[in-house]
Amino acid sequence: MHVREGDIILLYRSLKRKFVVKVEKGRDIHTDLGVIRLSNVIGLPYGSRVKTHLGEEFILLKPSILDAVYIGFKRKTQVIYPKDAAYIILTASVSSGSRVVEAGTGSGCLTAILAYLVKPTGRVYSYEVREEFLEVAKENLNSVGLLDYVELKLKDIRKGIDEDQIDAVILDLPDPWNVVEHARKCLRSGGVLVAFLPTINQIERTSIVLRDLGFIDICVVELLLREYRVERDSTRPKTLMVGHTGYIVSARRP
Repeated sequence: MHVREGDIILLYRSLKRKFVVKVEKGRDIHTDLGVIRLSNVIGLPYGSRVKTHLGEEFILLKPSILDAVYIGFKRKTQVIYPKDAAYIILTASVSSGSRVVEAGTGSGCLTAILAYLVKPTGRVYSYEVREEFLEVAKENLNSVGLLDYVELKLKDIRKGIDEDQIDAVILDLPDPWNVVEHARKCLRSGGVLVAFLPTINQIERTSIVLRDLGFIDICVVELLLREYRVERDSTRPKTLMVGHTGYIVSARRP
């Protein structure tokens, strides 16, 4: 497979030097190791090594959805970490053809992952109250060819959900308990609600409302991820780690 103009590529040097860019003639990528002319990568096979004007090498790769979202996207808001996003998606049973309601959109990172999974026949309906965030999300989604699978909605989801027979409702809001009743009405039988929350008080209030409104299979988890520094005869956990990111509350409509 060879690089074509318009492709999204990953330029890899190391774990801390990775760049996700769209290939455009005449465009240059400036790094601390020199400039890469993107016109020169058109036609090269993936796996090639490309040099900056200083002679430093990068490996030319096709990016994963993880690369495209967490490296390539512009960010205007804090994003959900991959470890949490993966659990949310599995818990909500999102797959090709799923119809998913999401709020709030933010920079569109989770939106993009959802769209990547529901395509080509599914749909993501993403609610956001701030227009400037929607514009960033729209640009991000368009950059990776996923905008066609998303309906971006400038609306407060607390005032109601327009869709019905939805497979999953995923909430990244400070007060998801104000959306639970709307979610109950729009979810199909067996549909799942998942909320991502940073504090104990929020998960307690959300869980109680879910129970009071008849949801079942209510579960609360926190996921911790520790990376390791691997060297011969000296492998150990890294000194620094991301500790608490948030709690995930999930429940099912009977």
